[in-house]
Amino acid sequence: MDRLLLQWVVLMISITTLCQACHPADFKGLTSFKSAISHDTSGRLAKWVGRNCCGWDGISCHNVTGRVKEINLPGFISTGDIPFQSEMMGYLSSSITLLDAVEVIDLGGLIGLGGTIPKFIGLRLRNLRKLYLYGNKLRGPLPESIGKLMKLEELAVHDNRLSGSLPASLGSLMSLHFLHLDGNRFSGLIPDSITNLTKLVRMDLHSNSFVGWIPERIGELQMLNELDLSNNFLSGKIPISLTKLTALSVLYLDNNNLEGPLLFPPALAFLRLNGNRLSGTIPPSFGELVSLKRASLSNNKLEGTIPSSLGRLSALSELYLDRNRFSGELPESFGQLSQLILLDLSHNFIKGPLPEMSSLQNIQTIDLSFNRLSLTAIPQWLAKLPSLSKMYLAGCGIHGEIPEFLRRTPSPIQELDLSLNYLTGKIPEWIGSLTALYSLKLSQNSLVYEIPDSITKLQDLRVLDLHSNKLTGNIRQIFNIEHGFPDDSLTYIDLSDNNFSGEFDQVDVGQQPGIQFLNLSHNNLKGRFPISIGGLKSIQSLDLSSNNLGFDLPEAMVNANQLETLKLQRNHFTGKIPKGFLKLRKLKELDLSNNLLVGEIPAGKPLSDFPRSAYIGNRGLCGKPLNPCKV
Repeated sequence: MDRLLLQWVVLMISITTLCQACHPADFKGLTSFKSAISHDTSGRLAKWVGRNCCGWDGISCHNVTGRVKEINLPGFISTGDIPFQSEMMGYLSSSITLLDAVEVIDLGGLIGLGGTIPKFIGLRLRNLRKLYLYGNKLRGPLPESIGKLMKLEELAVHDNRLSGSLPASLGSLMSLHFLHLDGNRFSGLIPDSITNLTKLVRMDLHSNSFVGWIPERIGELQMLNELDLSNNFLSGKIPISLTKLTALSVLYLDNNNLEGPLLFPPALAFLRLNGNRLSGTIPPSFGELVSLKRASLSNNKLEGTIPSSLGRLSALSELYLDRNRFSGELPESFGQLSQLILLDLSHNFIKGPLPEMSSLQNIQTIDLSFNRLSLTAIPQWLAKLPSLSKMYLAGCGIHGEIPEFLRRTPSPIQELDLSLNYLTGKIPEWIGSLTALYSLKLSQNSLVYEIPDSITKLQDLRVLDLHSNKLTGNIRQIFNIEHGFPDDSLTYIDLSDNNFSGEFDQVDVGQQPGIQFLNLSHNNLKGRFPISIGGLKSIQSLDLSSNNLGFDLPEAMVNANQLETLKLQRNHFTGKIPKGFLKLRKLKELDLSNNLLVGEIPAGKPLSDFPRSAYIGNRGLCGKPLNPCKV
């Protein structure tokens, strides 16, 4: 009995000693990793003291061997109810491959972690099951040795700066379930060997620079549930074998150069094929995708009539068919899409009449712009849809005055686009009752008279586009719109090509400090720049051309240091160009031509980079790029 007790005590001491003393290889690998980190905002590495590495923050060890089993040092830390995004500055030490018993490495989202993925990672970490290095600043290639990690189940190196071609050895990872390589700088072909990964459930390669065709044998990945190859430079046709992926519910191939007919697997819930060169028609079988919730086929070369079978997509909530070549009438079956929240059919050749779709009780956004509908009037059933808040009917052939029933919609209108129609009359006074309005576009119509004072009640308004009408009067009320919060502001204002008049210096443009785009060109504004122009610190584009403005150019313009476009041509500005204009470093487009400016153009960038045409028509102006000034 005493002998057994002695053996048990010896065993416990051995285990305790083993646990307290880090394996030499693990100790060296971890301390070298720590040494390569210059700053750790989480403070976890600062607690790595002593030799008992199994007790260090983020380190887990095997119960029996005492070897390091897991390294869990993710950037995102949740402590109670307060999430914390930590950061490690430094580089990934190759000595981490000394931990040859490790199964999980999670260094994802540390933001500042640089360096490269160790070249021999696959030769030394044969037990690795999960490798998370995403959301860092890693560069260089994905090592060829990665294919030796035969136990690897999850590989996530997305959102780094990795580059080069993918190694063919990637196809040897027969245990791999999740592959995330998105958001890097990988290039070249997607290796055919990737179709050997028959246990793959999710593959994400989006936002890289891959070229060539999608591997023909992609259909052999029968367990694949999500496939994202979007935002690359892939070409060729969608492989026929892809239609055999019966488990695939998410397919994103958008923003590539894919051609040929529309092909798809049978069980999709989410489909994005927009931004390609797909051609042909939508086959009637598209209506058999009964699980489909969101589909985008926009910006392709699809044509023909939209099949009535789409009305069977009972789960569909979002449908984007815009920027194609669809023609014919919209099928009445669209009225059966009771779950539809968003419908975009803009920029096609669809003609009227428009079927009544009053049963679309959930639809919030509808865009029928730029078709051949010739609606003549806004359908009243459209304004009665209980959830509709965003209505885009630009270029739909609408005549007459803005209909009063728009003020009584069941759901408050947030965005309204009636531009490029045949609207007449004035902007109604009741427009001020649309207090939820965020965007109002009435451009390219024949609207007359002044802007109503009630527009000042639109506290949520951010975008106002009234260009190319016959509007008159003052523009002060637009800049007098008061917003609910101090920093709120209109961001986009286009009042160009109208007959607005009045003294510009009496307009307090500074009341809208968040303006990024302001176009008042081709009106009859006069006077000088308002002093408050210097308060537009967010403005990127300012066009006051073709007015009757005069006096000196304001020195306060230098505060608009985000300015990229400045057009002041065809006015009566006098005096010299302020030297402070040299501080407009972001300026890419400048036109001061046909004014009364004099003196030497301030020497230096960006003013000297613009062509002669930016300054001609000012008889008293000289200096580069015009003729030299006379001494």
